[in-house]
Amino acid sequence: MPDELDRLFELLVEALHRDARLAVPFAASELYERLVPYRSNRSRLNVATHQDYEMTVLRLLAGERDYLRLEPAEAREHMQAEVTAISPDTGFFRNFPNAQALVNRIAAERHLRGQQTYAAPDEAPPPVAEVVSGPDAAAFPAAPPPVPPRQIPPAPTTTNAPSAPAFELVEARDRLEADHCAYCGGPLPTAREIKFCPHCGQPALGEPKCPTCGGDVDVGWAYCVACGRATGFE
Repeated sequence: MPDELDRLFELLVEALHRDARLAVPFAASELYERLVPYRSNRSRLNVATHQDYEMTVLRLLAGERDYLRLEPAEAREHMQAEVTAISPDTGFFRNFPNAQALVNRIAAERHLRGQQTYAAPDEAPPPVAEVVSGPDAAAFPAAPPPVPPRQIPPAPTTTNAPSAPAFELVEARDRLEADHCAYCGGPLPTAREIKFCPHCGQPALGEPKCPTCGGDVDVGWAYCVACGRATGFE
């Protein structure tokens, strides 16, 4: 049964595969800012809070299960030490945004092959057994022909109802969670106007904005990338 680390790696492989960048190193910051950001993948990752997401990113960048290799080695070693700390700083990886990461090619190809559908191979005729005669016939009996693999018919498909794309299912579930914070999943009060989550401090509705210049900021950003002022969203 895959866990959150397996799912994060699989989503990363799919994103890099779409960009034709599986064999190309990428900046560590791309993982959580663009390739597999929390806001658009939390349902597929099945993580309860943003802190759980950060811990999974830290484990992946630290090289757990050999899914990914981070360079320089110093950054990787620091993250490995943080993962095993008694009270780890889950956002520690943000100290190394320019570290270069490269996915494990064998693990990535194994996942991509599992996503593909292959037609059943053509059944080849069984080979003719070689007949051995003479005094060695008893010592080397002819091997029986191999038994062809049992063919399993494909499952019937339903044609009367078109399947909905996966992203619509995710959006539908998000609509059912309108009374919960979109970032940490905490319940929101219903008897008053809510502008910020009382659990994590993030805006209850809409995208986070810099309180100084109004620029877009992401979850967990302590400072605005446009003006450099503190966001207050930690």
